[in-house]
Amino acid sequence: MPLYKTIIPNSQTCVKIWKISESYKELMKPLALTVASQERVEDMKSEMHQRGFLSVRHLLREFGYQDSDLFYDECGKPHLKDGKQISITHSFNFSAVIISDLIVGIDVEKQRDKITIIAHKFIDYENDYLNEEASDYIKKLTLLWCIKESLYKLFATPGLSFKDHCLVIPFNIEDQETTAWIDYKNKKYRYSIQFLEFEGFSCAYAIA
Repeated sequence: MPLYKTIIPNSQTCVKIWKISESYKELMKPLALTVASQERVEDMKSEMHQRGFLSVRHLLREFGYQDSDLFYDECGKPHLKDGKQISITHSFNFSAVIISDLIVGIDVEKQRDKITIIAHKFIDYENDYLNEEASDYIKKLTLLWCIKESLYKLFATPGLSFKDHCLVIPFNIEDQETTAWIDYKNKKYRYSIQFLEFEGFSCAYAIA
């Protein structure tokens, strides 16, 4: 399937989402990969990961970039050679890329009950407003993970903790936006968060 959704949060930022329905061969056929990327995708043991990796390269093409325009720093954070900010994510059969003049982070996750098992590892302040009996509890937990993962990608600082340093202001799912803070080493950083749901998945992106 081609491009699934395009979102324009502001004049400096664009989000594109891909639904991965193509086979590995179909995804690979039109791409021009660097030698490093070719080796990386061939070394992946899971075809799902291979297809996720390749779908991200298709999203780059939608933005007008090639695989060779993308590189990663020593922390694993992606960058574009033209200096634009980029963040990348994929989960099961969806991938997403956000590109902006601003510092950004994005995450997509499948909504699954098993997230309750690890909730204690990434939720602290948010326990004050979460209701385990609510019908949207799993969706809210998934969105909180997505928000904190997007903050982690944006901040790109070793030692940052989802639970201890990232705080998400109370939100309603239908609002599709909230505010989050990173409280790290006696400094506070405020970020605008937007989010959406589709086909049993949650997606959130943070913009500095």
